[in-house]
Amino acid sequence: MIKKFLVGLMLVAGLSSSLLAHFQMIYTPESALNKGAEIPLKLIFTHPFADEHTMDMGLQADKSRAGIVDFYVIQKGKKTDLVKTLKEMKFQGSNNAGIGYETTYKARSLGDYVFVLTPAPYYEANEDAYIQQITKMVVNVAGAPSDWDSELGLKAEIVPLTKPYSIWTGGTFSGIVKSNGKPVPFAEIEVEYLNHDIDVKNNKTNKKANVKAPQDSFVTMGIKADANGKFTFGLPKSGWWGFAALGVGSDTEYKGKELSQDAVIWVQVKDMK
Repeated sequence: MIKKFLVGLMLVAGLSSSLLAHFQMIYTPESALNKGAEIPLKLIFTHPFADEHTMDMGLQADKSRAGIVDFYVIQKGKKTDLVKTLKEMKFQGSNNAGIGYETTYKARSLGDYVFVLTPAPYYEANEDAYIQQITKMVVNVAGAPSDWDSELGLKAEIVPLTKPYSIWTGGTFSGIVKSNGKPVPFAEIEVEYLNHDIDVKNNKTNKKANVKAPQDSFVTMGIKADANGKFTFGLPKSGWWGFAALGVGSDTEYKGKELSQDAVIWVQVKDMK
């Protein structure tokens, strides 16, 4: 598994390994829609809490970029390929711009829309290794459940036990970490809050953070699954939360280098008003 502690960087005052957690995002403003709509989708590779660096998706060791391996949506059991709809874009984070992708998807009928992304592995030069985060995000239309708990048999996957779009602030999210359909015992999971509002129209973040971490361990919170790969996490604030199960995928090498194949899922929390 890719080393999480970068000794050289830790010598820099105020910078810890917690700030270096990578999260692949499939972002849209709202996951619970009252009726069918055109859903904007932004694919961004970033550090969602600190927003100190936005990565170029698919960056390779030779500085070239590889494309998207797979991107599709599942709705009522039907799979629709979305790769050809993607357009490359530059996303401006708080400190730099990184290359990502964008598209829109028309949700016409009731039910769940499970978006699944497999990006090309990203080369992390500081670790001389690659990261690939297989990511899921669910949008629901009109409250009718259909596919949210579907198990897709991905190489790295978090199968939700809680509807990812139907969580009140102070509630919990539970899931099972799996690899090729098999639970991953004691999987290590990183959790981060999307701490900067996203301007969908202009492809940028608001530089002002919504909350301040009292100490670095609150930036990337670490939990572990149990012996059956199950975990539960309390969600104290409204907004988007990302869960990344590290190195749980079946692929461990890419282009002769170490590969951390992670499972990521995003859930949205709402205040009770």
